[in-house]
Amino acid sequence: MRNILILGADGQIARVATTLFLERSDTQLTLYLRKANRLKLTASDRIRIIEGDVCDTDALEAAMAGQDVVYANLAGQLEQQAHAIVQAMHKTGLKRLLFVSSMGIYDEVPGERHGSILDPYRKSAKIIEDSDRDYTVIRPAWLDDRDEIAYGITHKGEAFLNKDATVSRKSVADLIVKLAMTPNLQIRSSLGIHKV
Repeated sequence: MRNILILGADGQIARVATTLFLERSDTQLTLYLRKANRLKLTASDRIRIIEGDVCDTDALEAAMAGQDVVYANLAGQLEQQAHAIVQAMHKTGLKRLLFVSSMGIYDEVPGERHGSILDPYRKSAKIIEDSDRDYTVIRPAWLDDRDEIAYGITHKGEAFLNKDATVSRKSVADLIVKLAMTPNLQIRSSLGIHKV
């Protein structure tokens, strides 16, 4: 049994991932978010909910106690959040981190330059990549809500494939669950995820 801490647990991908974790595994989930009343979950003895801000490192360290994997699916102050996550992971000795970012942060999308709009994603991913944690950065294409799992991945340094097609949140959640449940899968990697 693995213990998974989900940061930004009310996000659209995170909600789908929570469902997949509960359906496919015996994981214990700790859902960390700013406003717990936003969650609409069926009660489960495998879920613990913590209301808090990722930038509150004391609260974050407390939430990391006993965890095996941190999965961060955040918005807002990404750079500060990335610093807080890495710092709290160091203090708690936690190694495995899954961090959702955005396609385009390495200018890897053919024919597109997104400029400064992606700077928070670039800077937060660099903080994660410069750490000594066992990270995987996940860079999804534009997203949709189709009930399908159909995706391919590219690695950092490769051109992003099928850039004009949307990928389902369920596909991204499927990748997250596989990464969280499979030790050493895609450690210290940055993965683009696209529709196939």
